[in-house]
Amino acid sequence: MKKPSYITHKALQKFIQLALEEDLQEGDHSTLSTIPKDLIQKAQCIIKEECIVAGIALAEQIFKTLDKNVSVEIYIKDGESAKAGDIAFTVTGKAQAILQAERLMLNCMQRMSGIATLTHDWDSRLVGTKTKLLDTRKTTPNFRICEKWAVAIGGGTNHRYGLYDMIMLKDNHIDYNGSITNAVKMCKEYLKKNKKKLKIEVETRNLEEVQEAIDAKVDRIMLDNMTVAMMRKAVKLIDGRCETEASGGVTRAMLKEIAATGVDYISAGALTHSAKNIDISLKAVRQ
Repeated sequence: MKKPSYITHKALQKFIQLALEEDLQEGDHSTLSTIPKDLIQKAQCIIKEECIVAGIALAEQIFKTLDKNVSVEIYIKDGESAKAGDIAFTVTGKAQAILQAERLMLNCMQRMSGIATLTHDWDSRLVGTKTKLLDTRKTTPNFRICEKWAVAIGGGTNHRYGLYDMIMLKDNHIDYNGSITNAVKMCKEYLKKNKKKLKIEVETRNLEEVQEAIDAKVDRIMLDNMTVAMMRKAVKLIDGRCETEASGGVTRAMLKEIAATGVDYISAGALTHSAKNIDISLKAVRQ
C-alpha cells in the first residue's frame, strides 16, 4: 500500500532513534557480554494469532538502523492478513543488532497490528456506504506516527495529524470564545492574516449549534455525542452544504446505524486507544 505523506524516512528515523535511546542508554549489557560483535545469525518473526499485519516496513528500518547490512526477507506485507504460525519475515545480520532491535520491533508490530486489525474489522461494517472511518488524536504520546499509520494500513482514514494541519473548534474553544459565530469569524481572519489554507471544523452539541455552524460557513460540522435520531435531523439540516462527521462514544455495533444517517465520516478514538495488542514473537534460528 502507498504510505501516508507523514511517513518519511526522516520522521521514522527520529522515532526509532528516540526509542532506541530510551531502551539502550549506555548499552545492552546482556547482549554485549554474551554475543560476539561480528557473529551473524538469523531470526524469524512469527505471528501467533489471526490478524491484519502492520509494522513490517518499520521493523525493517529498525533493524537497518542497528545494522546497515542486515537482510530482511519479507513474506507478509503490511495490510495483509495472517494466521497463527505464519512467518512474517526472516532477518539475517549481526546477532547483537537483532537482539537489541527485538523488543522495539515487537512492541511496534504488536501494537500496530492490533490497531490495523481493529480498524479493518470496523471499516468492513461500512462497506456499501459513503461513510469513511476516521481516527482521532487520542494516541499514545510519541507513538502517534505508528498508531495513525496502523489505522491507514487497516483501511481507515486519518483525521488531522495534529493541531497544526486543520482547525477544529471544540466545545471548550466555543465556551471560552463565547459563540461559534465569533470563533469562526476570528479563525477566518487569522487564516487570511497568516496566509494559511486550513479547513475549519466545528464541534456541535445540538441542532441550534448545527444551524449556527452552517450560517458561519465552515468546512465540516462535527455532530458530537448526538443520538442517531438527532444526527439524522442534523444531516438533513446541513443538506450537503459542508462535510459532516459523527463522533463521541462510537461503538462497533453503532457503525451501520450511524452511517445510515448519511454522515460523511465517523471518527472513533477506540481505534487507537482500545485496540488489543497482537501476539507476535521473534525466534532465533541457529545457523
